[in-house]
Amino acid sequence: MRSRLRSIVKSQVFRVTTAAAVPSIVITGLFTTGVVGGAVKASIQGSGNASSAVLVRGESPSNPNAAFGHWVGVWAAAPQLTEPSNMPPAPFTNGNLVFADSTVRQSIHVTVGGRFIRLRFSNAYGGADLPITSISVARPAGGAAGVSAIDPATSRTVTFDGRTAIRIPVGAQMVSDPLDFPVATNSNLTVTIYLSAGQASSAITSHPGSRTTTYMLAGNHLSDADLPGAASVAHWYFLSGLEALEPGNTAAIDVVGDSLSDGRGSTTNGDDKWTDQLFNRLQSHPSTRSRTVLNQGLGGNRILNDGLGPNVLARFDRDVLAQTGTRWLIVWEGVNDIGTAPATEADQKQVAADIIAAYQQIITRAHAAGISVYGATITPFGGNTGYDDPTGFRAEARQTVNTWIRTSHQFDAVLDFDAAVRDPANPRQINPIYDVGDHLHMTPAGYGQVAASIPFDLFQLDPSAGAA
Repeated sequence: MRSRLRSIVKSQVFRVTTAAAVPSIVITGLFTTGVVGGAVKASIQGSGNASSAVLVRGESPSNPNAAFGHWVGVWAAAPQLTEPSNMPPAPFTNGNLVFADSTVRQSIHVTVGGRFIRLRFSNAYGGADLPITSISVARPAGGAAGVSAIDPATSRTVTFDGRTAIRIPVGAQMVSDPLDFPVATNSNLTVTIYLSAGQASSAITSHPGSRTTTYMLAGNHLSDADLPGAASVAHWYFLSGLEALEPGNTAAIDVVGDSLSDGRGSTTNGDDKWTDQLFNRLQSHPSTRSRTVLNQGLGGNRILNDGLGPNVLARFDRDVLAQTGTRWLIVWEGVNDIGTAPATEADQKQVAADIIAAYQQIITRAHAAGISVYGATITPFGGNTGYDDPTGFRAEARQTVNTWIRTSHQFDAVLDFDAAVRDPANPRQINPIYDVGDHLHMTPAGYGQVAASIPFDLFQLDPSAGAA
């Protein structure tokens, strides 16, 4: 059996860091899709004694019956070019030099937990190479989101091919070595980075709509228990993903959206965006507890043209196809395309037709990768100062797109968010109990209504498991 496996699989070497002093486990594995018996040899390398163990896929040291697993995204944030208003405050931005001799501490919310993790960092929009001196992960103090304090006893160094310092080329991303750092489901993780030289450009990569507090302090404070006197903003910088080694039945739901998915109107450090509430709902049902949710929302995003961040067709490869373990895609986009197109009959008919054509491109490309695509109807914007027009041409375009979503049978399923949150007395508007006040975005209760409208049975790997 071993010789047969060797003939059909590709040998892969990767490094698992186990401690802050950077000893590591080098795991040589035999892995391929559909092969369930590959042998894995692990040897612990450190300054002292070496020990070794043999793990077989389908086993783990703590539970010999657990699947060795595959990598699945358990948190994500779509990168974009940082606008001037979202740059780090002075002195962390100093002309064409950003974060020189600076520590940046960020927290993220993990969906499904796991023992082994790895992180993604992006320099997609940097105007120069991104040199990061060192990176660590730790559990935040009290397990809370958006706090500057960590439990220093849990701090671990992150490596890349065994090295603590990296230089990410312009336009590139890097994925860390696997790190033996168990994270719990629905927990928070703190990631701290130190940049000695800083990035030599005023063009940097970030995710402005983090709805989570990030801290920055001059000097190297990578493993400090707290950062007193640190400046703070609600943006993520450079960090774009977290993956975990998960059992074979774990899979990701990827969400492509705009500010409604990015959480405009949700609670800072509250983790109550609709994607968060969807994940919590999935956790309540045994058949969907192994589903992760990746929020790739970008504020102001459009399907057809760049806005705040690249358009959906341009970012599709990176934010969908390159996401590990993705089995489902939810598309909730289009309101910004309609709202920024001129409010004439001809322009609105054109933008509606173009959105529908773009949806078909998304569906075709996702299906080619084995990903099911669920289309969400565009929610009302009646009364919004910028988007609602007195002629009603934009409202007609929204209805045209929504009718196509509901009746074309092109999407694998329809998520009727419009029906879930519109005002029964005035369907052109969001129900006042869900309206954050601008007649476009929602309160946490409104986002909860969106999440509650999504059936459990859309995310079952085994169709016989039944609906909730």
